[in-house]
Amino acid sequence: MPKMKTHRGAAKRFKITAHGKVKRSQAYKSHLLAKKSRKRKRRLRKAVVLAGAEQKRIKAVLPYC
Repeated sequence: MPKMKTHRGAAKRFKITAHGKVKRSQAYKSHLLAKKSRKRKRRLRKAVVLAGAEQKRIKAVLPYC
C-alpha cells in the first residue's frame, strides 16, 4: 500500500491541535481594512476551531499532520 499524499493546500491553511481539533485562520483580514473597526480587526487575528463535520473532511486530506 503506498503512502497517502498530504493535500498541500490544506496543510498550509489548517493546523491540528494537540487534542486533535482543526484550527484555521479567519478570512476578511487581507484588504479593505480602513472601513473595519479596530475591534473587528483584532478579533479576526485569532484562529478558530472548525465544526465537527468539517474537521472530519480536513483530517482525511491531512493524514500525517
